[in-house]
Amino acid sequence: MNLTEKMGKKFVITTELGPVKGVLTDESLEKAGEYLPLDAINIHDCPMGNLRINSVAMADLIQKKLDIEAVPHFTCRDRSLLGTQADLLGAHAMGIRNILVTTGDPPKHGPYPSKAVYDYNTFELIRLIKKMNGGLDYNEKEFGGKTEFKIACTAMPTSKNPERELERMRKKISAGADFFQTQVVYDPEKAVSFLKEARKLGRPILIGVMPLKSVKMARFMNKNVEGINVPEKVISRMENGGTTGVEITCDFIEEIFEHADGIHIMAMGDVTGTNSIIEFVNTMVSR
Repeated sequence: MNLTEKMGKKFVITTELGPVKGVLTDESLEKAGEYLPLDAINIHDCPMGNLRINSVAMADLIQKKLDIEAVPHFTCRDRSLLGTQADLLGAHAMGIRNILVTTGDPPKHGPYPSKAVYDYNTFELIRLIKKMNGGLDYNEKEFGGKTEFKIACTAMPTSKNPERELERMRKKISAGADFFQTQVVYDPEKAVSFLKEARKLGRPILIGVMPLKSVKMARFMNKNVEGINVPEKVISRMENGGTTGVEITCDFIEEIFEHADGIHIMAMGDVTGTNSIIEFVNTMVSR
C-alpha cells in the first residue's frame, strides 16, 4: 500500500529529512536509513530562504535508494507558472506521487537578495495540480498523459481562530487536497478538540509533533514562533521532573492516538529521538 492507502487502515508515521549539506547527499541518506520503519519522509523546499538541494531531486534519491515513500515540499515562492508545471511533470517522471503544497518562507529570511515569484497562492497551486491529474495544463490544454499526485496540505490546530482554520481546510479540500499534516502541537486537549471537528471534513490528518530539546527551546518558541504554544505545565515537567522532550511527546501521542490518522515527527534530524517515538507508537498499535 502507498502512503494515502494506509491512512485510515493504520496509524501512519512520517518524519522529515534533516538539512542536506550541499551535495553531500550520501551522508543524509545514510542517516535517514537509520530510522526504524516508517511510512514516509518529508523534504523541505529551502526553508527560511536557505539554500538546500532541490526537494524533488532529494525525494527521488530517498525513494530509489532507501525504498521509503517521499513527500517533497513544493512552495509557491520560487517558481513561475511555467516552471511549476515543468517541475511537476519532472517530479512525476521520477516517480514522485506525493506533493506537500506550501506558500514558502519569504526570501528576506534567507541570506540572498532573491525575489519571490508567487505567481499563484496555495489554493491555486492545489487546483493546478488537481488539473494536471486530469491531464490538463493551466490553460486546460491536454499536455499528454496525466499526473497521479496526492496533494498534502498544512493545517494549524492552535490557530487563534479555529473556525477560520477549518474554513481554510474546507477550501483546500474543495481545491483538491487529499490529506493534511499539521503544524506542531503540544497541548493534547487543543489537538483533540481540533481533530474532532477537522476529521468531519473527511480527509486524513497527521498531527505534527516536535520533541523539545530544552526549557530554553520551549520558551523561545512560545515567544518567537507563530502558531506554536507550549503549555506551562509541559515546561514545568521539564524543569521540575527532568522529563525529556521525547517522553512528553509520547505522552501527547497517547492522548491523541484514538483521534488522529497518524503523526508527523519534526525532530530536526534527531534519529535516536525519532526512533524512540516510533517504538512507542508501535507499542500503542500492538495493544
